[in-house]
Amino acid sequence: MNVIHLISGGDTGGAKTHVLSLLQHLNESITAQLVCFRDGEFAQEARDMGIPTEIFDGRNVVSTYRRLRRYIIEGGYEVIHCHGARANMMGALLRRGTALPVVTTVHSDYRLDYMGRPLGKLTYGTVNTLALRCFDYHIGVSDAMVDLLISRGFPPQQLYAIYNGLTFDAQPTLPDRTAYLRSLGAEVEENSVVVGIAARLNPVKDIATLIRAFALAAEGCPRLRLVIAGDGAEKDKLTALSKELNVAEKVCFAGWISDMDSFYQAIDINTLTSLSETFPYALTEGARYALPTVSSRVGGVPYLIDHAVNGLMFQPKDPGALAKCLTELAEDEALRRQMGERLREKAAERFSLQKTVDTQLGIYEDILRRHARPKSKRDGVVICGAYGKENAGDDAILSAIIQEMKGIDPYMPITVLSRQPKRTRLTYRVEAVHTFALLKWKRAMKHCRLYLNGGGSLIQDVTSRRSLWYYLYNIRAAKRRKNKVMMYGCGIGPVIRPRHQRLAAEYMNRYVDAITLREPDSLQELRRMGVDQPETCLSADPALRLPALDDALTDSTFLSHGVPVEGRYICFALRNWPGVEEKFEAIRAGAVHAYKRHGLTPLFLAVEKLHDPEVITRAAKGLPVPCHLITQPESPMAIIGVLSRMRAVVSMRLHALIFAAGKGVPLVGLVYDPKVSAFLRYIGEEQFMDLEDLTAKKLCAMIDAAVRLRREPDAVERLLKIEERNMAVAERLYRE
Repeated sequence: MNVIHLISGGDTGGAKTHVLSLLQHLNESITAQLVCFRDGEFAQEARDMGIPTEIFDGRNVVSTYRRLRRYIIEGGYEVIHCHGARANMMGALLRRGTALPVVTTVHSDYRLDYMGRPLGKLTYGTVNTLALRCFDYHIGVSDAMVDLLISRGFPPQQLYAIYNGLTFDAQPTLPDRTAYLRSLGAEVEENSVVVGIAARLNPVKDIATLIRAFALAAEGCPRLRLVIAGDGAEKDKLTALSKELNVAEKVCFAGWISDMDSFYQAIDINTLTSLSETFPYALTEGARYALPTVSSRVGGVPYLIDHAVNGLMFQPKDPGALAKCLTELAEDEALRRQMGERLREKAAERFSLQKTVDTQLGIYEDILRRHARPKSKRDGVVICGAYGKENAGDDAILSAIIQEMKGIDPYMPITVLSRQPKRTRLTYRVEAVHTFALLKWKRAMKHCRLYLNGGGSLIQDVTSRRSLWYYLYNIRAAKRRKNKVMMYGCGIGPVIRPRHQRLAAEYMNRYVDAITLREPDSLQELRRMGVDQPETCLSADPALRLPALDDALTDSTFLSHGVPVEGRYICFALRNWPGVEEKFEAIRAGAVHAYKRHGLTPLFLAVEKLHDPEVITRAAKGLPVPCHLITQPESPMAIIGVLSRMRAVVSMRLHALIFAAGKGVPLVGLVYDPKVSAFLRYIGEEQFMDLEDLTAKKLCAMIDAAVRLRREPDAVERLLKIEERNMAVAERLYRE
């Protein structure tokens, strides 16, 4: 593979480190040619590292373009990779002139690159902003940078994330850390706990919050010291602040430090307090030395730090929260050691230089496959459902459908109709239009092959007749635009009104090609309504296939809610429904019984973020045994991770039952809607009862039965095998 990299040649800092280290190692596997538009320190350093380097100097853009175009064609290069404003401008021209795929790495927020330089912003900044819109593909130096680009309208499915990688080889040991710290000007003793930060002293790094937090923490922990490695315009202001807070003798402004290896070996706690970041080297550099880390929750930081597992995070500009984190680590040496080792382990696995190189090679291969993919006027899928409503069940369905569509074709264009299209684009990295943006989703239908009426019970008139009309209208609109139309892993009904039954039957018979159903009751409902024209088969809910978070992130979900990870738990997942409050005493009795009889601590879980926290809080109130609440799980995968660790699950929420069933966890269903009992009967589950029939005695008996149950792995595998029918039918329709 031959790739040519274009860069101005005057780059410094993180971008310089990233490009040079990447190219040096890429050339071990492929030809990665560097072209700079001026000679100097950058180009010389590249040559010294053995990177093949050419200089295309000159102010005549047209002449430089012609020479470079000829050089690229004669050199047989397959991909053009740009870095920075000047290279982006040239890359935008070369895209048309060479017909090669062109990609750019966005190293920083391009709107802030020329801050304080109005002329540069007007000229280079404007040209760069326009050029970025001309590229086929973009690489962000962290998932946070990719999210930023998506939020600004860049196509989500043509974006890639890469992280600045480091080598994690063993480093030489610092012979005398106390002497080293004193050489920097720090007043330390042998038993001092040293907090460190390496950062420029400018407002975006918010060192003031660190000093305020340090002053608060030092009141209760006199051994604390703070060493700040860096310089900048705010030094005088920050020095004055440390004096004002009476911690000047404990705060050392060390200035710029060239030997960062010694710095990281000398400190006990690494910190970052920035207001904005992509993915800072300071954290991975600290992780090399297994440093426990406290960071503001910004940019790509959460991709490295799992809160309370391998580090601690706080909201920016919150000195009180930061002080608590510093105190917790300062007072517990074993915790510092444990978190530091876990952070090093994760960083070495996911953010090593080799991982960065492998990721970049994978991106090139992906780009070449995309570029070779036949172009078609009709391509992709439109997915319609109850999405963008902050409901974990619907979010899980969408996540699973997208995953399965990418299994059919990883480059399939996907458009989702959502109540929150911006959030959907960011979360799933697909195109999205608003549910009611009629012209936009009709335009999407005009260019796609397959329309999915996706998941859940959309064809029903119990909650709203308007939603039924909406989904039927969309089905007709899709078919009239020559889409294949499929209802995907869905539930049907109940459709109560006779007029609606006739309307739904007419539309499904005329406009739907295939229907896959998540349980047999829906098949009976279709037959009762007279739907017999579409191809119809039983499958299962797509959400069954969603994986849980990895162990570290699941631990973080537990710990961030104050739940010990080593406990034995029974989960209660409730929803706000008429009559549920009258059953709280029976639910509490079941929780107490599970604790006293089986040693299971009750854990109340919110599946729907907006309404469930209130109902589970009221249900758990006054329990005479220990219990825990998880009120704000971050994603459906976090919920699955929690449920996978339960000994049993008692749930009103259908998708809590589905998630738990997919992990083989024994179930007790509290039925408020026929769809809950329909699912449980379909999977052969016997422990369920109608909510109105719930009593303490019945619930305790069902909990006993569930705890004794050992669900066979084969039963879960059979369920997952049935779900594959959804994808099989969709693939056939997509390729017809």
